[in-house]
Amino acid sequence: MIFIPDAQLDQWLMDDIQGGDLTTRALNIGARKGSMRFHHRQGGCISGIDTARRMLLRLGLEVEQHLHDGDIAEADACLLTAQGRADALHQGWKAVQNLLEWSCGVSDYVYQMRQILQRYSPQGKIACTRKTIPGTHLLAMQAVTAAGGTIHRAGCGETILLFTNHRRFCPSPDNWQSIIATLRQQAPEKAIIVEADTVDEAKQALLGMPDIVQLDKFSPDDIVALKAYAQRFSPHCRLSLAGGITLATIDKFAQTGISLLVTSAPYYAPPADIKVRLVPSD
Repeated sequence: MIFIPDAQLDQWLMDDIQGGDLTTRALNIGARKGSMRFHHRQGGCISGIDTARRMLLRLGLEVEQHLHDGDIAEADACLLTAQGRADALHQGWKAVQNLLEWSCGVSDYVYQMRQILQRYSPQGKIACTRKTIPGTHLLAMQAVTAAGGTIHRAGCGETILLFTNHRRFCPSPDNWQSIIATLRQQAPEKAIIVEADTVDEAKQALLGMPDIVQLDKFSPDDIVALKAYAQRFSPHCRLSLAGGITLATIDKFAQTGISLLVTSAPYYAPPADIKVRLVPSD
């Protein structure tokens, strides 16, 4: 479970309803009772359902949750039902719809990528980066994990990931063995992941015996060759792939047999189409 505090829920609501719903107020219909239903038009892997429920509860509505994060919804499936005053229903409508559309878009994208990867690597993992759209970090982690993906790095203080931009500041930037040894000494509880930008860098990195070498924007042919090189010279080191991995390209990368693919693409997935219908009950 990704913990999302009530203060964050209130902020997402306040982004839209800080002045209340003017149309409802002008029509003087706020005290009427009604219900609101959220339907997923296309269907797919869903996320944000419990968060949406909690947001609606913050408005004093009665809420029934029909499906859960990670479920595969059928087309036109009902996700949530809320009941209460019309003013609260209208205030929750768009804020919750927007959250569900973005979250479900991300989770279904990850789910589809995972389905393709696991045709070739049954235990393969889609790891999503920390390059989230600003303001969506918690929702992104929630959506990724709901779809069976994993968080590549929740933040830069979580794991060791050596980039070229780090190495340039080292006394001997091309001495991979020395740099990796330093990282092991200074962060003994952490796995050592290093990123390589060229085939030569990848080979030098493998000889330094890190835990994972992340290949950034490599061609499938180079990946296959480096996989054979790693098995020969650094058999305990894993390879991961990053850069340009999307639903349109994942099949060719999955065919290399590398089981850990790193991507930011799900955050920019087309939003799900969530239909919302409000009706009076009095």
